[in-house]
Amino acid sequence: MTEERVTAAELEQADWRVVDGGASAWYDAPTHSAGAALVDRIAALTGDGALPDVDLRVNGVRVRLRGPAEADVALAGGVSAAARELGLVADPAALQVMRLVIDAADIPSVKAFWQTTLAYEPVGADGLRDPLRRDPALSFRGLDEPQPLRNRIHVDVGREPAAVDAVKVAVGQESFGAYELTLADAEGNEADVVPGGELSEETTDWLTIFGAMTFYPTTSAEQAVSLVAAVARLADDSGVPVLIDVRPDGVTIDSGKDLWEDDEGAPRPAFVDLAAGIQKAAGELGLSADPTRLRFVQLGFDALDVPAVRAFWTALLGYEHDPRQFLSDIYDPRRINPVLFFQQLDPADKPRHHHRNRLHLELAVPHDQARSRIDAALAAGGRVAPENPHLLTDPEGNEVAVLTDL
Repeated sequence: MTEERVTAAELEQADWRVVDGGASAWYDAPTHSAGAALVDRIAALTGDGALPDVDLRVNGVRVRLRGPAEADVALAGGVSAAARELGLVADPAALQVMRLVIDAADIPSVKAFWQTTLAYEPVGADGLRDPLRRDPALSFRGLDEPQPLRNRIHVDVGREPAAVDAVKVAVGQESFGAYELTLADAEGNEADVVPGGELSEETTDWLTIFGAMTFYPTTSAEQAVSLVAAVARLADDSGVPVLIDVRPDGVTIDSGKDLWEDDEGAPRPAFVDLAAGIQKAAGELGLSADPTRLRFVQLGFDALDVPAVRAFWTALLGYEHDPRQFLSDIYDPRRINPVLFFQQLDPADKPRHHHRNRLHLELAVPHDQARSRIDAALAAGGRVAPENPHLLTDPEGNEVAVLTDL
């Protein structure tokens, strides 16, 4: 047995799984404040060191360490012990990480477009990553020659208005498309780049980019924990759930897609009141918002049979349907992985019906969850690629590789 497998086995004894190259755990929690108590305990365990990535939700907490090193094994055990003392129960089936893969003949050019559009940072030889590690990473694979047909999958990106303007200048394009939001890389892969807006006059720290969100840089774990505790208390008192993502250099607070607005697109008064309270609490801690760090990413699928394609992805990802009848969205019930939405493909556009997309998905899951994920996807109309038992296609040929670290 290799050293990596020994380490992974040790981690699994403490509620953890190695997913996407790093150790992760999800703990169910009944409230924001219950999850915030675990964040406080994690800060005590790390001492003067940097906090791991922690995603706090109204229904639980995900903790991601830096990798299956011996130091992480010790920290994982400490986090597991703290979670048990707090009455929190681990659920490894909740763990998953979605990534995007783009096939390109001219990888440097295509990669440069996406790095600029998303404000991602390079990682490794052929990858890009969200610096806040909230949105899906990208990697690039070589093509012998460009394939100009339009993909059936595209990316929506929300950023602050100044950043959207800067992207257009940097890539040398004016936006196009039905809503004049679309930009494309040199090989035709598209992104709808959407400028954000303000939430209200009283909440100047907040930006609405699909979700209403704010980011507060922090200079210490103590400062981050104090903010998390305040936000959790305010959210629980208001009855309004929020997403609280803790990173070594700051905290993102997010409504989740559309959850700040009513059916008419107007801000919900209860959310505006909560946002104002969070802004006040951050100010009392001496924190200032940095909107340049904010981003929203979702994936759109064009499909001939929207219900069939949607059913496949719902089953594979364990997602839920947005209850609003006028939307086709499916979403992660833990609000961690990106929203997917589905649009009707023109039946007359026959060249796009079955050609192979240049944009594909990868889904990293715990090794003991892969079989059940694949079986669920096959039962929902998916197919296994003949050359690879872990490569699936939905009913219209969109590809996803289900990957594990063991």
